[in-house]
Amino acid sequence: HVRLEESGGGSVQSGGSLRLSCSVFETVLFNVNTMAWYRQAPGKRRDLVARILPDETTEYVDSVKGRFTITRENDKKMVYLQMNDLQPEDSARYYCNNYVPAPAWSWGPGTQVTVSS
Repeated sequence: HVRLEESGGGSVQSGGSLRLSCSVFETVLFNVNTMAWYRQAPGKRRDLVARILPDETTEYVDSVKGRFTITRENDKKMVYLQMNDLQPEDSARYYCNNYVPAPAWSWGPGTQVTVSS
């Protein structure tokens, strides 16, 4: 099974920035996978935030466009999410994973982002 480990979360005030990191372990197929960041607020479903294709094309949900940037380092099997101008509605637990559901890709513990107004 592929193991994922997120880090970089924290507590910031509105307008602040955080950079999330995701380490991907135990796969030789990282380069060919579309990777994604998701987030889940308490009592809500886990939603897609951004994705990055193998050719580094990126896509974002409307609510984060212009504020968040997803990047990847294939040689290190890392995915990042730079988050600027954070708002209270961005508060959630953030997860990375393969964009295409795959049983072998277990969800990691996520990293908590809390934004205060």
